[in-house]
Amino acid sequence: MQKITQPTFQFLKSLKKNNDRDWFKDHKKEYESAKKEFTDFIDALIIEIAKFDKTIAHFTAKDTIFRIHRDVRFSKDKSPYKTHFGAHVSSAPKKSEIHTRAGYYIHLEPGGSMLAGGAYLPEGTWLKAIRQEIHYNAASLKKILVDPNFKKYFVMEGEKLKTAPRDYPKDHPEIELLKQKSFLAVHRCDDKRVLSDDFLIHCAGAFKALYPFDQFLNQASE
Repeated sequence: MQKITQPTFQFLKSLKKNNDRDWFKDHKKEYESAKKEFTDFIDALIIEIAKFDKTIAHFTAKDTIFRIHRDVRFSKDKSPYKTHFGAHVSSAPKKSEIHTRAGYYIHLEPGGSMLAGGAYLPEGTWLKAIRQEIHYNAASLKKILVDPNFKKYFVMEGEKLKTAPRDYPKDHPEIELLKQKSFLAVHRCDDKRVLSDDFLIHCAGAFKALYPFDQFLNQASE
C-alpha cells in the first residue's frame, strides 16, 4: 500500500528552513524522491476515489498535483518554493479550472496537513447557482452536514458575507448558509496520521464521506 514516509516530511521541513534556489538545487535528489512518493500516493488515491466517483477515473496524479514553485510576481514574500505538496482531484478538465468544480484536495505539510473539498470562492455564476439550490433545497445540504459519516471527518468553513446576499431577504430561513462565499469541508490531519501505514485508506474513507457534499455543489450548476 502506498504511504507517505518520514523522509518526505523531512524534506519539506528542511525546505521551510532553507527556502532558496541554491539549497533546492543542492537537494534536488531529495525533492525528486519526495515528489515521486507523493505522486505515487495520489495515483493510488485516485484509484480509491474512482470506486465511488467515476467522474475522476481517467485522471492521473500528473493532472492534479500543483507545482512546488511559487508565483511571486504579485507577492511581498519572494520565497521561491511552496513548503507543502498539494493536489486537487476533480472533474474539472484543467487545473486552471479547479474553482469551477467541487473535488478532493490533499495538502501535505508537516504540522499543517489537511483533506478538503467543496467550493473555494466559486466564481459568480456557480455561487449564484449554489445559493439558488440552497433556496430551493436546503434540506438536502443540511442533511449532508449533519450526517454522522460527514461529521466524523469534516467541518464546513469558508468566508461569509456580513449581510444577506443580493436577491435574498435578511430574514430568509437559510440566511446563514446563503451568506457563505465559500463552501469548504475541511479535515485536518496530524503528522502521526499522515505517516501511518493506513493513511491512504483514511483519505479514501474521508473523501467517500465528502462525496455527497461535492455532489450537491456540482449539481447546482448542472
